[in-house]
Amino acid sequence: MFPQQRHELIIQRLIEDKSIRTSELIELFGVSFETIRRDLEYLEGEGYLKRVHGGAIPKEPDYSKEIPLPLRESIYVEEKTELAGIAARFVSEGMSIALDVSTTNLQIVKALKTKFNRLTIITNSLPIINELINMPDYTLIMIGGIIRQAEQSIIGDLAEEFTSRFHADLFFMSLSGVTLEEGITDNAIGEIQVKKIMHANAKRTIALTDSSKFEQLSLLKVCNCKEVECFVTDSKISRNIVEKYRAQGIEIVFQ
Repeated sequence: MFPQQRHELIIQRLIEDKSIRTSELIELFGVSFETIRRDLEYLEGEGYLKRVHGGAIPKEPDYSKEIPLPLRESIYVEEKTELAGIAARFVSEGMSIALDVSTTNLQIVKALKTKFNRLTIITNSLPIINELINMPDYTLIMIGGIIRQAEQSIIGDLAEEFTSRFHADLFFMSLSGVTLEEGITDNAIGEIQVKKIMHANAKRTIALTDSSKFEQLSLLKVCNCKEVECFVTDSKISRNIVEKYRAQGIEIVFQ
């Protein structure tokens, strides 16, 4: 078995079991302790896990750098599902909606397809298109350009020019961090220009984030907090943060 195949299986086991033991991996793959040690060292360096005595556990997300897609898919799933249900209340039948690349927006479309029969979706996310491909009365507009395989997204000059042609009724903006001082920030260097164009062209923008990303600062600024209509998050949000933002005229919807 190639190292990449072992790495993928280790990540999958970690997602499913929330912890993994070195002895179990040695038996599973039929390799030496040193091989598993190198595998875990590599995956820790890539941000997938944290090594502990006898094995590894999921790593707490570091929003100052881009978190690998498989790890993002496995964390805060309950919170993302909850906020997706809240965000769906801002949608009405027949709307055009722009969606950038994120695991949060993937939860959004899972909620939308259960509530609406006819929508126009504009996105550069391959997982979002795949999720909606069997919705016969949805108009799916896939942004063209270069495929960024690690994020299953479409990026580049062609993608930016294509995106600029569309003016959606609503843009659901994902993010990596938000503070009152620095505004909305993101780590996705490849996708951020498409995100900014979607925001500039949409009639309305609603920012979506699970509660863990408040008061976190990421690499690149997208816009100020007051440039979006509101933030939609989950019910675990600190009420102190809600009041702090509302005092500055920024609405946070969490129920």
